[in-house]
Amino acid sequence: MKTKRITVLLAEDHTVVRQGLRLVLNTCEDIKVVGEAENGRQAVALAKNLKPDIALLDVAMPMLNGLEAIKQLRRDSPDTRVLILSSYDDERFIEQSVVGGASGYLLKHSAANDLIKAIHEVHQGRTFYSPAIQKRIATRRPASNGTPKIVDKLSRREAEVLQLIAEGFANKQIADELKISVKTVEKHRQSMMNKLNIHEVAGLTRYAVSRGMVGQPAPAVE
Repeated sequence: MKTKRITVLLAEDHTVVRQGLRLVLNTCEDIKVVGEAENGRQAVALAKNLKPDIALLDVAMPMLNGLEAIKQLRRDSPDTRVLILSSYDDERFIEQSVVGGASGYLLKHSAANDLIKAIHEVHQGRTFYSPAIQKRIATRRPASNGTPKIVDKLSRREAEVLQLIAEGFANKQIADELKISVKTVEKHRQSMMNKLNIHEVAGLTRYAVSRGMVGQPAPAVE
């Protein structure tokens, strides 16, 4: 009897990296790449449609970053396990990924064998982290208080608007992308600015970059 293959969705905005990952995974007879996404929003939509066993996500993706995509995947596709594959080894990204519901976090410079092992482990319901990250998690001290991070106070839609602003989208473009009215975008934008106490695009962009929501500043469009 033929064993059911592990279905994987690749979400990575760099085409060359995505192609390389597909080639690595295609060498495994029990793993099948069923879809590819070049941004976080596309990853969430494809996961909902394809129902893969595992979504392999990058952290810094356009439109919807990996950290926010994790939350939406856990909500919309609860049976899909999330494995982060990132070049970032910053404590903030690791912690937010774990808290958000990711089952593993692998660094991009890891060996191909580690990636394959990670997919098998996560598929079996276990967790998998790069050795250096595993050591950090094991030795990390619990937070000194229960005060939520400011970014966690933002609603899902406010976080999406913040990322798009930081990526240089104007209100009309944001409205088109999120399929909401310009007035609704302005409402979310104002609410988000009030929560963060940041009222200019440059400041919002710096904040989004510091939280790992975007990889680097983009020219602002007003």
